Amino acid sequence: MNYTYILRCGDGTYYTGWTNDLEKRVKAHNEGAGARYTRSRLPVTLVYYELFETKQEAQSREWHIKRLSRREKEQLISCGSGHRR
Repeated sequence: MNYTYILRCGDGTYYTGWTNDLEKRVKAHNEGAGARYTRSRLPVTLVYYELFETKQEAQSREWHIKRLSRREKEQLISCGSGHRR
């Protein structure tokens, strides 16, 4: 399975990404081995994810979420934390 996820960073910002191993990826972010963006904003907390059959679907959803405003991301998070597709 493939996941699109949103992390809340230590400075209150959000990071959106995709992976095929959600637990391993969040751990990597918190160990400083994740995205450059999150390395200086530790710790990170998983606040939202969606599950997809294909890598392409997860990447497409990541692209769409990254274009949402902060307010829209917060609405997504509050309406469906742990949401699965």
